[in-house]
Amino acid sequence: MDIKHYMNDLGVRARAASRAMAKADTAAKNKALSLIAAAIRREAAALRAANELDLAAAKAAGMEAAMLDRLTLSDKAIATMAEGLEQIVSLADPIGEISNMKYRPTGIQVGQMRVPLGVIGIIYEARPNVTVDAAGLCIKSGNATILRGGSEAIHCNQALAMLVKEGLAGAGLPADAVQIVETTDRAAVGELITMPQYVDVIVPRGGKGLIARLMQEATVPMIKHLDGICHVYIDDKADLKKAVDVAFNAKCHRYGTCNTMETLLVAQGIAPQVLPALAEQYAGKQVELRCDDAAAAILAGYPHLVKATEEDWSTEYLAPVLAVKVVADLDEAITHINDYSSKHTESIITEDYSRALRFLREVDSASVMVNASTRFADGFEYGLGAEIGISNDKLHARGPVGLEGLTSMKYVVFGHGEVRQ
Repeated sequence: MDIKHYMNDLGVRARAASRAMAKADTAAKNKALSLIAAAIRREAAALRAANELDLAAAKAAGMEAAMLDRLTLSDKAIATMAEGLEQIVSLADPIGEISNMKYRPTGIQVGQMRVPLGVIGIIYEARPNVTVDAAGLCIKSGNATILRGGSEAIHCNQALAMLVKEGLAGAGLPADAVQIVETTDRAAVGELITMPQYVDVIVPRGGKGLIARLMQEATVPMIKHLDGICHVYIDDKADLKKAVDVAFNAKCHRYGTCNTMETLLVAQGIAPQVLPALAEQYAGKQVELRCDDAAAAILAGYPHLVKATEEDWSTEYLAPVLAVKVVADLDEAITHINDYSSKHTESIITEDYSRALRFLREVDSASVMVNASTRFADGFEYGLGAEIGISNDKLHARGPVGLEGLTSMKYVVFGHGEVRQ
């Protein structure tokens, strides 16, 4: 296969489809999404069978547990994909919305209209659900998309792509609005990220290696995040039960996700009470605790305790490993987070309203929470229907990226024959 020619052809077709999608009405887009959701439910058994082929190959290749977790398409995951599409249907269509209208002294009216970005290239590894999430959000926001999934999920991605195209055809929308890159050749990625004439933005969903490569090579703008070094800070005004429940869930609900807690900070005033209670919970999951001296002194005798190093404060483990530090107060917690966080998600556990507001204002991350698990930092949980990714950047989109993150604004002007003097 001539990769350059193949990718160029995908780009040409995507650009043409993007123009048709930009003018598609809400009813057609919603019909496509509903048809895709119904097809996913109908073909659940076939999707599981395709996923089993991918899982068998991944296990034979020695894939790590965290990646296998992302690759697995359970009954719940299949139902969640369909539900996510239906939630997108229920959301207001942002395209064509005009806002901020105001009259100028000259008599003209100036406002802004929300419009699609155009063509979105999405590159992802071991996440078959991204195929559906990305397709659904791009369809509703009037964009075309080129999807390049990882080779480890090739069977499942192809099966899902067939269902997406079935839904598009049933709604009278162009099949090229969602295209899957059918080659697993890495050169296809190099072409996709250097086609600004066809692709308006790249969204990478993968490991550090992939995103680091794209940051070096891409000539197309990106919506991205590199790490998920998330923190929970337990304040000395915290409710003990809330603290234990949230800090356990934030670490142990799933290990291989970007919104999993990787560092636990505990105020010294409550550390002697909360750390032993948490350690008992973590011991049941065999979580290794990498502790500073103060935490280690409180947890002496814990079976999975290791002395923390400087590197631990800036490590995304994606495993049953947790860095633990005792801090003097809220000030030290905020300083530590702003120094070491990847700007993804942080949470404070406290009953003090003023401290909660300070944490929300002063912590510089895309999602900041009070008395809630970091695992909620997710487009579906935020009511976005699904997410196309999470952005740690500050320009254009930040946090979980849903419909509005896939749009832009252009100025519109209404006049009555005015001419500039």
